[in-house]
Amino acid sequence: MNILKNMEAIFLAAAVLVGVTGAAHAASVAKHERYDAQVTIEGQQMAVVKVTAKRP
Repeated sequence: MNILKNMEAIFLAAAVLVGVTGAAHAASVAKHERYDAQVTIEGQQMAVVKVTAKRP
């Protein structure tokens, strides 16, 4: 019975770890995508801003 409790604790710890690392990876990917969205003009980078809004 004690072995099953330990396995449950290990499973829950692994699930939490996967969730945290998944969120960290997603944030890292988003940061790289924002950096790659910058445009290079004549050797210099220029930030591109997209403005979107709902129409009334």
